[in-house]
Amino acid sequence: MSKLSQKETLKAVIKAMDSKLAEDIQLIGIRDLTIVADYFVIANGMSNTQTKAIADEVEFKLKQLGIEPLRTESDSTSTWVILDYGDIVVHVFYKETRNYYNLERLWSDGEQCDVDEYLKD
Repeated sequence: MSKLSQKETLKAVIKAMDSKLAEDIQLIGIRDLTIVADYFVIANGMSNTQTKAIADEVEFKLKQLGIEPLRTESDSTSTWVILDYGDIVVHVFYKETRNYYNLERLWSDGEQCDVDEYLKD
């Protein structure tokens, strides 16, 4: 089992997304709103192929750190992928699909966190 802190895990997720040129990475703290998770990390790709590549990179990088998802879900065409790490849930969408689901609006009461803090070395 991984000994990474939650912040270190979030940093690994966000850096993996960024390395695959994910667009508009959002980190929303939802700990006070639901028991589902502490954080949602949301991003999108510009194609189904990029969307899948972003999700695959997150899964690969966390697996290298000893962290396995509890559950993964996606549609057959990779317009959305969910990686559930318990306290952190990663959502990767194709751009139009992200606009349709608009999770940022649904979770607008959550804490908007500064993603740039996690991209620094």
